[in-house]
Amino acid sequence: MALWAKAQQLPPDSVHLQHIRDIYGEHFPIEVRHYLAQFIEEKFWSEVIPLQDTPAYEQYVSSLVNQFIQEIENKAEGSTEASEYFLIKLKLAEAAKMFRQRYSANPMQLFNFIRQCLAAEMKFLQAAGADFMGMAPALAMSNSASEVLHKLDDLRRRTQATSEDTRKLEQEQEAFALQYHECTKVNAHLQQLKNQGGPAAVQDQQTLQYINRKEMLEQELNRRVAGLMELRLKITEKLRQTYQVLTQLQSQIIDEELIRWKRDQQLSGNGVPFTSNLDQIQDWCESLAEIIWHNRQQIKEVERLKQKLALDPPGVVDVLPTILTEITQLLSSLVTSTFIIEKQPPQVMKTNTRFLATVRLLVGGKLNVHMSPPQVKVTIISESQANLLLKNDKLLKGGDSSGEILNNTGTMEYQQTTRQLSVSFRNMQLKKIKRAEKKGTESVMDEKFSLFFQSQFSVGGGELMFQVWTLSLPVVVIVHGNQEPHAWATVTWDNAFSEPGRCPFQVPEKVPWPKMKETLSLKFKWATGRGLTDDNLRFLAEKAFRGNYNETTNNLLSWAQFCKEPLSERNFTFWEWFFAIMKLTREHLRGPWVDGAIMGFVKKKQAEEMLSTCPAGTFLLRFSDSELGGITIAWITDTQEVFSLQPFTAKDFSVRSLADRIADLSHLVTLYPDTAKELFFQKYYTPYQDQQQPINGYVRPVLVTQVLGLGGNYNTPHHNVFMSPDATRDTPSVASSYAGSVATTATGVGGAPMGHMDYLDGLDETSYVGIDLNEFMGGYNR
Repeated sequence: MALWAKAQQLPPDSVHLQHIRDIYGEHFPIEVRHYLAQFIEEKFWSEVIPLQDTPAYEQYVSSLVNQFIQEIENKAEGSTEASEYFLIKLKLAEAAKMFRQRYSANPMQLFNFIRQCLAAEMKFLQAAGADFMGMAPALAMSNSASEVLHKLDDLRRRTQATSEDTRKLEQEQEAFALQYHECTKVNAHLQQLKNQGGPAAVQDQQTLQYINRKEMLEQELNRRVAGLMELRLKITEKLRQTYQVLTQLQSQIIDEELIRWKRDQQLSGNGVPFTSNLDQIQDWCESLAEIIWHNRQQIKEVERLKQKLALDPPGVVDVLPTILTEITQLLSSLVTSTFIIEKQPPQVMKTNTRFLATVRLLVGGKLNVHMSPPQVKVTIISESQANLLLKNDKLLKGGDSSGEILNNTGTMEYQQTTRQLSVSFRNMQLKKIKRAEKKGTESVMDEKFSLFFQSQFSVGGGELMFQVWTLSLPVVVIVHGNQEPHAWATVTWDNAFSEPGRCPFQVPEKVPWPKMKETLSLKFKWATGRGLTDDNLRFLAEKAFRGNYNETTNNLLSWAQFCKEPLSERNFTFWEWFFAIMKLTREHLRGPWVDGAIMGFVKKKQAEEMLSTCPAGTFLLRFSDSELGGITIAWITDTQEVFSLQPFTAKDFSVRSLADRIADLSHLVTLYPDTAKELFFQKYYTPYQDQQQPINGYVRPVLVTQVLGLGGNYNTPHHNVFMSPDATRDTPSVASSYAGSVATTATGVGGAPMGHMDYLDGLDETSYVGIDLNEFMGGYNR
């Protein structure tokens, strides 16, 4: 009860306490929050929950919500002698019944709402200066969810009130019709008396009675007419106000929450963590659709009643048709805006390769669209076609596409348990692509396309027909794997720096370095498991700006600097270099990188200066400047010289891992600055028995890394933790700072040490600089 206890300590007149009270209403009585405070905070906040989007998570939520409702029922059935508690028990019982009716089929909605309420409480208590040391971590949610729910409750109350007024209007009109009919009958009797003969006294008496009756009825009719006019004006004004509140709330949900979800979805393509709240947004949109539909029906009903009894004086403008048009347009906007791509297609798309995507209609369940399931068609369009589409807001014709997609049609299906109307395209394949003419330095990897999803369906028994469409995030189409790096450059730039509401698919030509470095770090973390340090990012800035980087100035990195212009004295661009390192780290170096064993982004000269003051055998790992996707080992010798091995690449690590290569080299003792290498790398060593496992009856040879002249450690299963370099050995005499490394084939049986090949002993080690060692040893291994 730590959170609720803090709330109760706030002064009664505190604005923050009032905000907390406002969180709760008919949808979640504050009495439930109070009497089940401990259960709510322990189960919905502090307890560790399973990972989302897993069966265990859904089962956990369902069980917890059921347990929560049971707790409320138990509380309501508890015995007490306090008479004032009787009303509380009734309130709790009503709440339990309401929760069961509303959330039994969708426990996730109640689960998310309770967590949002707790987050809102935390926000207001933090604003009030409450101390939360030692409490559970705050839930990273805003108060917007609670605000939306309150507005929806307000709209439901408004709609209910208007519905009652409409029923009253119908009853009043029926009563007026009866009295009007009675008045007509009295007039008919009067007319009949005038036409009949008879004693004058009797006729005058009857006539007077009917005249009095007529006057009374006419007075009552006039009163009813005034009441009807007033009631009609009241209903019209209520409908107008409801429409205004609906417009504001729909804008908040569609233009803020859903647009934010789409932006977060796009940023997730660059590695930004993405916690989807699409189910919550669907709940809001469904509630909106339901309320809009009810108000639309009410407007039509009031119009029907008005036509049944015309009372408006001449010249009075009936505003109901205008409100009906506006609220129908509001519904249309809601439907078309909630036709969204839940799972985006790959943004780098290779021809003749299978891919998938999922489209979802958030309001499909409430509007019963699934009763006649709509079909969805997918085409690929160019940037210029996307521009025309947005300008004209019309569906494309059959031939308006930029390629051919197989398996590009599907029927939306409704899942009763999740209340989702969606279609998953699991076997789409791009067979052909039509490209635009290139200008200047443009390449096919700069060209952006988009997948265009379109459908049409009717609601209300065919009363309204909707044509809906949506565009995927930009995709770059490639035909060969070597086009992938540049394609990802285009996608990464677009995801990170595109502005909301842009013309497809415009992006800035230059971006501030702070935004770029954030993008690079997130991208690297998403791919490798660990982001980049400030030192790493300064190194990257120096590289990207070709040495012209100044932290005190507003540095703008251009698209050309990013991925068009080669780096100084290199034949590759900054992005190609960065992408190759990211790929190498993801595929072969992830563990050591996450552990912090790889320094990585450091200049060669700086690495030499760092090692120059270290004991012999100290080494560090840095990414190569000269070779794409390469990593080198720099170490200091007994003579205080610093050498670097020829860079290892993915091809090398596919033969023998980095950890095993470091284990092979006994002169590598301490990882910079002062950690024994086994503490970082031993857990990644390949077990000796795995290396010696026979294949088809043959003993498998093992490739062992060796730097000639420095000896090697070939007793793989017994790596010494602290192994000093041999002081008597010869230091390699190399012409450059790269010492050649060779992969030596060795075998061992029964744990016997494996020796290197004798015929290599007499060779000059400097002759191996730059040789592809796997290729060099290929003939021997065969």
